[in-house]
Amino acid sequence: MRAHRRVLQTGAALLTAGLLAGCGLLSTEPEPSERADGRPGDSAASPPADLKETPKTPPLPAALTSQRPDWQRCKAPSGGSAPGSDWRCTSVDVPLDYAKPSGETIAVALIRKQARDKDRRLGSMLFNFGGPGGSGVEILPRAASSYEKLNSRYDLVGFDPRGVAASSGVNCRTDEEQEQALRSVDLTPDTAAEEAAFIKDGADFGAGCQRRSGKILPHLGTSDAARDLDLIREVLGDDKLSYFGFSYGTELGGTYAHLFPQNVGRTVLDAVVDPTADGTGHARNQATGFQRALENYLKDRGENPKAGSERIARMLARIDRKPLPTASGRELTESLAVTGIVTPLYSQSGWPALTAALDEAENKGTGNGLLQLADSYNGRDEDGRYGTQAHSQRAISCADSKARPTVDEARALLPEFRELSPVFGPFLAWDTAGWCAQWPVDGEHETPETSAPGAGPILVIGTTGDPATPYEGAQRMADELGKGVGIMLTNKGEGHGAYGEGDCVTAAVDSYFLDGKVPQDGTTCG
Repeated sequence: MRAHRRVLQTGAALLTAGLLAGCGLLSTEPEPSERADGRPGDSAASPPADLKETPKTPPLPAALTSQRPDWQRCKAPSGGSAPGSDWRCTSVDVPLDYAKPSGETIAVALIRKQARDKDRRLGSMLFNFGGPGGSGVEILPRAASSYEKLNSRYDLVGFDPRGVAASSGVNCRTDEEQEQALRSVDLTPDTAAEEAAFIKDGADFGAGCQRRSGKILPHLGTSDAARDLDLIREVLGDDKLSYFGFSYGTELGGTYAHLFPQNVGRTVLDAVVDPTADGTGHARNQATGFQRALENYLKDRGENPKAGSERIARMLARIDRKPLPTASGRELTESLAVTGIVTPLYSQSGWPALTAALDEAENKGTGNGLLQLADSYNGRDEDGRYGTQAHSQRAISCADSKARPTVDEARALLPEFRELSPVFGPFLAWDTAGWCAQWPVDGEHETPETSAPGAGPILVIGTTGDPATPYEGAQRMADELGKGVGIMLTNKGEGHGAYGEGDCVTAAVDSYFLDGKVPQDGTTCG
């Protein structure tokens, strides 16, 4: 279970209706300068004299920087339907290896809906909805109704990051192999044999990636994706990057700000990944965040959260011993049950589905509801086909992180993680060892670098009840970006992502993007 890197499957967690009130007043402090036409201009801030030099890559050849996109009607994505006539698609060539910018290239797929008000157009706004591994080309058209106001003056632009979907997407195993792994591998192994099978599955997954996608595996890190963003910005003709990132997209946005502070335009990071946490730290954050969300759910039902959590943990132990039958003929294993519980905790709108699924499992002894929720999370359709998002997610994560914890190290975490969460803790502790087990490519860093001295103000939004990227991570991102750069906005509420959930956050973001009004640092909504 790697929920902290999981994309918002349909944007639903961001689009759920809801009202929040009590937003603080907008600041009257100096705003980023604008050109006469209202387009974002250079930040008033200047880079400090002691700005740390960012590792340089060779300059890009004119053949790449002078590309002119050829926008065409979009084809239907794999397993989906073509977007409406307002959308156009293209691709931009980027270096496979930025150390060899004149060498081999790969294509990054883009989709765009042009700004409605051409006379007051501010430029392009690029979106990343998370993952890593989420297809912006597929998600943005389905989520675009929430960005209608922004679309008045911005072109809405989605993209598939390198290694994702139409951008040389990573493929690691067949649908049959994926089904077999989900059915047979215990994600909380209890015996030496189960431990061996757990680690072997992780190693087999990596070996499959190497066989099928080996050429791109060493070049999938978030820093390379950030360099792609800057080339896309240049090709689209924007002086500054206007960017809206959710979940993992906040790590990408922070990395971009570090590498290209001078090119940062109006940027919003929502549902923020903690940039100070390594792999084990993310797992610890997740155990805390999902347990917090589960307890909030149980309180909402009028149930004692401690007693309710222990009851669910006992149910999972029973399922571990004897999986539940379903109408499909497939069994609900403990691992699939936990995934089914995680899924509706991403948004308060999912709580009724969780109630129904838990009631069925506990009182009827069948697992149809939890299996359906787990299938949604795992990208499995009714015909048993799996998407490749999980493949890209894992490959990008392991390209980023140097951490390769052992089975012994994961086992040592179990007491602490069980204390953090009796429901999710064991899975997240074991996940630290299984995720990048024997991965064929070395990781880039322990934690990402997101300091961005000299960049313009970046709006950082943390939701107090966020299960996947807990609130504390947003505070740390704002601190890491630096004084005057990271502008913290707190949303008191539930769910993974705040924009579109209530009037307060949505109005603050819209005013920032459209009018350049920067909220007071420390503003609270809710």
